[in-house]
Amino acid sequence: MEIRKYIDHTLLKPDATQNQIDQIIEEAKTFQFASVCVNPYWVKYCYEQLKDTDVKVCTVIGFPLGATTTANKVAETKEAIQSGAEEVDMVINIGALKVNDDETVKNDILAVVEEAKGHALVKVIIETALLNDDEKMRACQLAGEAGADFVKTSTGFSGGGATVEDVKLMRQTVGEQMGVKASGGIRDRKVAEAMIEAGANRIGASSGVSIVKEEL
Repeated sequence: MEIRKYIDHTLLKPDATQNQIDQIIEEAKTFQFASVCVNPYWVKYCYEQLKDTDVKVCTVIGFPLGATTTANKVAETKEAIQSGAEEVDMVINIGALKVNDDETVKNDILAVVEEAKGHALVKVIIETALLNDDEKMRACQLAGEAGADFVKTSTGFSGGGATVEDVKLMRQTVGEQMGVKASGGIRDRKVAEAMIEAGANRIGASSGVSIVKEEL
């Protein structure tokens, strides 16, 4: 399995420095990862460094809580795309999902999808660590109804990451028409392969280099 093309090489720490960003850019070029996933501040810089490569620039929207307004998420998406992002990973309104306000959740996603249409893939972070199985399935269904391209397990900031069980449930819920991104706590090849076997077709990881080196 050529695992490198599954990996969004990720650095979302609040204290990330330019030297660290430069490092993940060079690693992404070397190993030909699917993308680098960085905070919005770094999008333009990463785009300039990667524009002559096949590595995409991915960023996060409403991150990590999902509790910003829809207007803010749309504005973030617009700026990210203008700066060169080709993929955006947005966090749902988790609180709205918890009280069965599906209309708010769906419209929040839909607004970002419409802003990104024709410019960037939209991956919807449902934050599985905070949800029960019914909520996970509803979140996936709403993301699909809103026209998102992927559902994604986790931000990595809420006390839990991807599990094989969650990836299976998400894949079963969305079928084959959407992508599933497993993210959070994936640090070695064995775990990454288990996520792919469960139905993930993208892996978010800050340990992409060590994962890939295991297959060399």
